[in-house]
Amino acid sequence: MRVGRRTFLKSSAAAGGALAGSRLLFGDLGTLEARGPESKLAYTEERLPTTCWLGKQDCGIIARRVDGRVVSLAGNPAHPRNKGTLCPKGVAQISAVYDPNRVKTPLVRTNAKGAPGQWREASWDEALGLVADKIKEIRAKDPTLILWQKGRSKQEAIYDTALVGALGATRVGHGTYCSDAGYRAAEYTIGAHGNGHPDFRHTRYVLSWGWNVTNAGGNKFCWITWNQQLVAARERGLKLVAIDPNLRGAGPFADEWLPIKPGTDLALALALCNAIIAQGTLDREYLVNYTNAPFLVQEDGAFLRAEGREQVWDEITASAKAFDAPGIKPALEGRVNAQGRNVRTAFQVFQEHVAQYTPEWAEPVCGIPAEQIRRVARELGQNALIGSTILLDGVELPYRPVSMMFYHMSQQELGFQASRAMFLVFMLLGASEAVGGLQVDTSWSVHSGFRSMENATVNNPPYSYTLSGSKFFPINSVNPGMIAKVILDPQKYEVNKLPEMAIVHMANVLTSFTDQPTMEEAWKKIPFVAVIDPWLSRTADLVADVVLPAATMEKYEGPIGAGDGYDDATVFRLPIMEPLFQSRGEMDIYLDLTEKAGRLTGSGGFLDRLNTVLSLKDPYKLELGAKPTVRDIFDRWAKSQGLTDGIRFFETNGVWNKGAVSPRKKYGYGQDPPFSGIRQRLYGEGLLRLQKEMQAKGAAQAYWRDYTPLPTWRPPTMWSSPPKYDLTLTSYKKIEFKQSRASQVALLAELAPEQRVAINPATARARGIQDGDTVLVESHNAVTGETRQIRAKAALTQTIRPDVVGMPHHYGGVARHPWTQGQGPTPNTLFFTGEGYVTNTADNTFHVRVRVEKA
Repeated sequence: MRVGRRTFLKSSAAAGGALAGSRLLFGDLGTLEARGPESKLAYTEERLPTTCWLGKQDCGIIARRVDGRVVSLAGNPAHPRNKGTLCPKGVAQISAVYDPNRVKTPLVRTNAKGAPGQWREASWDEALGLVADKIKEIRAKDPTLILWQKGRSKQEAIYDTALVGALGATRVGHGTYCSDAGYRAAEYTIGAHGNGHPDFRHTRYVLSWGWNVTNAGGNKFCWITWNQQLVAARERGLKLVAIDPNLRGAGPFADEWLPIKPGTDLALALALCNAIIAQGTLDREYLVNYTNAPFLVQEDGAFLRAEGREQVWDEITASAKAFDAPGIKPALEGRVNAQGRNVRTAFQVFQEHVAQYTPEWAEPVCGIPAEQIRRVARELGQNALIGSTILLDGVELPYRPVSMMFYHMSQQELGFQASRAMFLVFMLLGASEAVGGLQVDTSWSVHSGFRSMENATVNNPPYSYTLSGSKFFPINSVNPGMIAKVILDPQKYEVNKLPEMAIVHMANVLTSFTDQPTMEEAWKKIPFVAVIDPWLSRTADLVADVVLPAATMEKYEGPIGAGDGYDDATVFRLPIMEPLFQSRGEMDIYLDLTEKAGRLTGSGGFLDRLNTVLSLKDPYKLELGAKPTVRDIFDRWAKSQGLTDGIRFFETNGVWNKGAVSPRKKYGYGQDPPFSGIRQRLYGEGLLRLQKEMQAKGAAQAYWRDYTPLPTWRPPTMWSSPPKYDLTLTSYKKIEFKQSRASQVALLAELAPEQRVAINPATARARGIQDGDTVLVESHNAVTGETRQIRAKAALTQTIRPDVVGMPHHYGGVARHPWTQGQGPTPNTLFFTGEGYVTNTADNTFHVRVRVEKA
């Protein structure tokens, strides 16, 4: 029987049997002993501002503290993102703070890796010394062989840049399992860093493309912000079209549902482009002036150039001119002969390319009627109001009130090119970064990837273990699963150096990443692993040599952006009480670790790099010869920003509200020149060049075939699995959890206690399955033939396609913790990494063909 909310703190050491001493993990909360009657005579009550630690978007929190102990959490009304509200994670994280099952002291493994850990208690000095000695040993050989694997790093500049730079380590994120295919597509195509979201205050028509409207996050934000903006937009008359094989919680908010087949988003986007061109709703001025659509393309697919400048066809002089020559009128369409060569405009190439992708063609591919596709295209064209402008704060800007929200759905086999095609839909309408249109980030800036990806080259082997710049993935988001495959077979990937040490920063590699069997086998081979985590995660339990107990909310982190896209703000995570047990904040851990490793002080050290990434100004720069406190670092940052009270400003006020975001900062069109002078990429010449380089260096077709200058449809690899694997498994997020980091939190586990397989009732009936039955789900790798199985309970729902099943990507015994017992498996066991399941940018798919039967 599951323990109730009121009694969870009484949970015993049931899961601690394998420990050398259960008190190391599951001991009593001695610091929380009841106080005597005399304490009732007087007590101190305070309310302290901080930010959410568990969720993605750092919502504002007011903590009520009584006699030094936090007793409740509430939303901060002054915070732009949550405006006084909290989601279940925000409220429940108080139970994470007091969880008696947290790791209480540094631990050192005493048994072999690959089995549940046996541990001895260590002092911080000993544990950090072990890790630091290993850092020094490997740095003397090759610092890049230190792998820093993050899950959640709430201070990217500090951890990802300053720390990793000081160590010389190789940074690896989790984005290839999140939304990085969309990020790379946006950076390459639009120029900004993100996926896609609506300008909700001004939009009229939105495609909710794989967005789990009421039970997930979205681009940039987590949950509350988008929900508030969506509801306000609906009250103004917004139409929402849901494109998703699983309607989930979008039902009450969607005007129309397009139940697309998983993995066919590229086909649908191409069909929409076809229909938009056919109906003539094109923003020609935008396409000609702000994209490479008028550039002339030669028969070999390369742009026509003269003196290094891309050429366009000038309709005034009927000749080829440099695209940026003054006084010209570039043609958008047409075939001409220039410099003795037959050329077409890039738009002409695109128009002829998508002519094959009619709505009628797309209907059997996507499972969506052709007329429904045409109607959506027609409504997009009508609502785009091409040619209209709007006046915002005295600035007149193009007004194109059509948009989409997409994020996690970009993680599919064809995700990079599908995302590119989706961007092209809105580029045709001129809605890219226009008021009311599609936004990639909350403000406009050109990401470095816009140019670096176009100019990328394919290097010669040997390759690094990340495969960056390789013939396999010249554009590379760095997939931990591919690193695991490299570790297990370095010769196949032409790699001669493997990681010798891993520092795992708040990541649960063996649960939250796909292809679990491969990950486990590979990570057992990494000679030394240090894990920083509040809990004994499954990763720590099976492969860590040293575990360093991190604090939860009881620490400083920042500075953290807190704007909602319209109002700008900055906050900090502030310690609402002293860290419990022997836990420490990550910044405290890294200051001590870099000091012991000889990388704290001096030129190029952690402190030197902190001065750079935090833009600390005299007289507030950190002295390079002395270790500061974490509070002092952030106090200096605040004073460098002109806040005379320093960090005390945030400790008192919680939020630094900076006012409304200027339209000149928010929109690409608001820049001078528009879009900061770049040409957004309808045609990807660099992708074609990379394809040819990959072929020349002997890469297999599976790697180069999708490096095409225009998004090009092909059937997903999983479709070649045998017919008995007749269902497609997709994964999704539950708002109760954050990836695989929260199902051990008592109050959240009580809300969503176990894994369920969502299945359509008609599909279930055909298999003799009833709601609540235990079912067997078996996946099939269409390339290798490997199969994998899990068992979970069925949940019947009319909101999912009959040929699709879904499982939330949580659960799976995320930690050695009593609350994770009996929760059921993670679908990550069933998903694969490698050929057919990773493509283009090394981003992983969360689609696989499965069969389901009653267990």
